[in-house]
Amino acid sequence: MSHTDFRKLGLAVIETELAAVDALRSRINADFVRACEILLACDGRIVVTGMGKSGHIAGKIAATLASTGSPAFFVHPGEASHGDLGMITSKDVVLALSNSGNTAEILTIVPIIKRLGVPLICITGKPGSVLATEADVNLDVSVDKEACPLGLAPTSSTTVALVMGDALAVALLDARGFTAEDFALSHPGGSLGRRLLLHVSDIMRCDEDMPRVGPDATVSQALLEMSGKGLGMTAVVDTDMRVLGIYTDGDLRRTLDRNIDINHTCIDQVMTAGCKTVDAHDLAAEILKMMDDFKINGVLVTDTENRLIGALNMHDLLRAGVV
Repeated sequence: MSHTDFRKLGLAVIETELAAVDALRSRINADFVRACEILLACDGRIVVTGMGKSGHIAGKIAATLASTGSPAFFVHPGEASHGDLGMITSKDVVLALSNSGNTAEILTIVPIIKRLGVPLICITGKPGSVLATEADVNLDVSVDKEACPLGLAPTSSTTVALVMGDALAVALLDARGFTAEDFALSHPGGSLGRRLLLHVSDIMRCDEDMPRVGPDATVSQALLEMSGKGLGMTAVVDTDMRVLGIYTDGDLRRTLDRNIDINHTCIDQVMTAGCKTVDAHDLAAEILKMMDDFKINGVLVTDTENRLIGALNMHDLLRAGVV
């Protein structure tokens, strides 16, 4: 096969699956609304199940639901009839995926689900199938054809089932008033979690690690403090730790340009007064944006009375994974 043939086949798959997804528009109907209402009213968990390729899609849907505010987990239908049905309680809702609507492993556990009085929502490609008729709500994900040229490998059918699951999850997310911070709470190890959960107080240098000198310190003494604390800056504070200004690597370059005697000049003569400060409760991600906007590499942390309580620089943000 030529490169052109490969490209044509790839584009044909995309076009076929796009058409299948587009056909879902008309199926976001009263059945979809009813399914959302049942899932939203669930006092327990959403138990998602499916066999084979539908099982893989079911697992992804369960993960998406769980991470967007709708407690959910996946149960393998084959294992369900060998003890895992004990995971399902009368407060739960079962969401079953089956393209044929006649998957034997799922049909085996339907009577038990009914006996528990658990609502059953199905996502099937055959609206007239046994599973579809047994369901409280059936969501139609039938496709005209699979993207597989043999019409055998689940391709278009798994794609539309996944899209329908995403539609349910996002509709529930919005109905619950789920926020980006809620999302971060369930993803504390991810970059989004770090950006939305880390506060300045979590990463700032404090106590003996924060650089500071008095206003009567010489420039050379300030340089020793900067070098010892490794932040590329030092705060200039009064006897009550109130911030008077800041002295940075950039200030040092400007000082040297003026041919100032660093051994006799007091730091308050060359410091930057009225410097930017931040609150310990600020989000680290917000500080990153501020530092980027003002082209600064470090910042001082103060309390409500402008007393120095911490300091941080860009390297601290990098180490914390905020950048």
